[in-house]
Amino acid sequence: MPKATFLNLNPQKRRRIFDAAVQEFAAKRFSEASINQIIKAAGIPRGSFYQYFEDKEDLYLYMMAEIGREKMALFSQMEALNPEADFFDTCLYSFRQIIAWSKARPDYGRIAMLMELDDSEFIFKLRALTDAGLDKFREMLEHDKQRGRIKANTDINLVVDMYYALSISLFKEYQKTGSDEMLLRRMSGMFQILKEGIAIDQSQQSQIQVSQEQ
Repeated sequence: MPKATFLNLNPQKRRRIFDAAVQEFAAKRFSEASINQIIKAAGIPRGSFYQYFEDKEDLYLYMMAEIGREKMALFSQMEALNPEADFFDTCLYSFRQIIAWSKARPDYGRIAMLMELDDSEFIFKLRALTDAGLDKFREMLEHDKQRGRIKANTDINLVVDMYYALSISLFKEYQKTGSDEMLLRRMSGMFQILKEGIAIDQSQQSQIQVSQEQ
């Protein structure tokens, strides 16, 4: 993460360096991105870069943490608006916000997609950051469990893993189509399956069979 010399910079200069990093990492995979291009866009000497960060990985982690904070703030907004909303309502609302956010900052979406395509060892170093970012979802599900809104035997980590994997897949499709309607429709469908399941219980199945026989 950034050194004290970076944190002591004025906010405008910190933002300029952050924006330069976003510009480069949105154009190229991490393994192909150039520090030279970043410092050129930021307007800083190469020596200054190493006074601010250890290396390219350090800068990337800082950038991703800042983007992650912006993203998680969307979920906090939902909780402030309606503290009684459950996990599914919160996520669906937040996805609407994220779509608008992604359109305002399309570079963030490109960074995420390029990260998925990068096969460098550095990707493994991001696992801990991803896990930390998913803690908010675990907290919301645990809260719903305590409120009796989901089954007590629900494996929260498994639900979060399923949610994350499906979300990545849907956003990849969204990057290709750009269809808000498609993303929201499929996201709603995903939440419905997670919330209600797809199997009919035995009592319902018996009722359906009787209805069909009549």
